[in-house]
Amino acid sequence: MQRLILASGSAIRTKMLRNAGIQHDVIISRIDEQAVKNTMLADNAPARDIADVLAEMKARRVAMKHPDALVLGADQVLICDKKLYDKPENLADVRLHLKTLRAKTHTLLSAAVIFENGAPVWRHIGCAQLTMRDFSDDFLDAYIGEQGADLLSSVGAYKLEDHGAQLFTKITGDYFSVLGLPLLEILGFLRMKGICSE
Repeated sequence: MQRLILASGSAIRTKMLRNAGIQHDVIISRIDEQAVKNTMLADNAPARDIADVLAEMKARRVAMKHPDALVLGADQVLICDKKLYDKPENLADVRLHLKTLRAKTHTLLSAAVIFENGAPVWRHIGCAQLTMRDFSDDFLDAYIGEQGADLLSSVGAYKLEDHGAQLFTKITGDYFSVLGLPLLEILGFLRMKGICSE
């Protein structure tokens, strides 16, 4: 069976694959995401292109050293009011993120690209729209105090699979894409490759 490598250090992405019964290795791909985003934003690139390019770059870097493996790269971007959001750097950023997203609808795009023999052979971008409720500042402070630094790992500064569900009134689109990986589409490709059973 062909080896699968996840080119991401995301704990939730590897947990999603493992929970689905997909054996894989993790090799973190180091790229300057902010520099790529800044360049593409300066060129007025659409958010979906930014997510796709970042996912491809992550996969490519690992695939160059492991050409005989399938290498999965992934990236997620959040857009609200035509602004692209980055992961928060600290808890003050988390608070600002959530206050800005409060009572609004935002879009999450989760891109995945798979390399084989050093070249991209499959790609998909999952999409979801999430509407936050108009929660109180007291709720926000309690939520941040409870979740703490765990919120720094999410571009939206929330963890939907945990207590973050309490922030929302409506979600449309792919749940797995909200978590950071268009899992069902990836599983479909892996079945074609014989990585998981038909």
